[in-house]
Amino acid sequence: MGKTVLITGGAGGIGSAAALLFAKNGYAVALNYNTSDPSNIIEEIKKYSPLSKAYRGDMSDYDIAKGVFMQITADMGDIDVLVNNAGISYIGLFNTMTPDIWRKILAANLDTVINCSHLALEGMLKRHSGVIINISSMWGEAGASCEVIYSASKGAVDSFTRALAKECAPNGIRVNAVAPGVIDTKMNAHLSGEELAQLTDEIPMMRMGTPDEAAAAVYFLASDAASYITGEILRVNGGII
Repeated sequence: MGKTVLITGGAGGIGSAAALLFAKNGYAVALNYNTSDPSNIIEEIKKYSPLSKAYRGDMSDYDIAKGVFMQITADMGDIDVLVNNAGISYIGLFNTMTPDIWRKILAANLDTVINCSHLALEGMLKRHSGVIINISSMWGEAGASCEVIYSASKGAVDSFTRALAKECAPNGIRVNAVAPGVIDTKMNAHLSGEELAQLTDEIPMMRMGTPDEAAAAVYFLASDAASYITGEILRVNGGII
């Protein structure tokens, strides 16, 4: 029987690209989504991995996440790889934000990672194997003006990754993160042409990254080629940091 990967936020740019890449490499893909429509990507995934399915649920709610995990394991068996990709961004001055806004960001970007990692570890610890990959951001390291809470949430994801990696390593479980830079996804669709031009001028490679490039880093960290890598934050940012 092949391996199973759970990808949260699987209907988004990086999530969809990662889901398709895992499917092409023989994984059964459990694609989690909340508000985005996954129909197109799940149809494409099934061409390569017929057992793959989409599961709706807000993974920032522990009880909902637990129910999703129970359904996945009933359908597909144990989860071998968890990709914590779900997240949201918010552009605006910190002093104009309200608590409900930053709680929503922290829930989506941090609580989801914690909840899903906690639930996935139950089976991984029993088997003494498994991989957890968190999607962070270059702003988790560098910080971004007008994205203060987003940056804080991703910085927390980086620390969580390093700490959990140390805790889980003796049990044969690897925990890493991918920290993308400016990737051509819907998350950056709010930028004007002029803003994008200014931003790409700051990137040494002079272009945005693609979802496929970020997904390739995710798949590498899940593969046996990365079998001695844990606790790392892999930058995929074209050299901007």
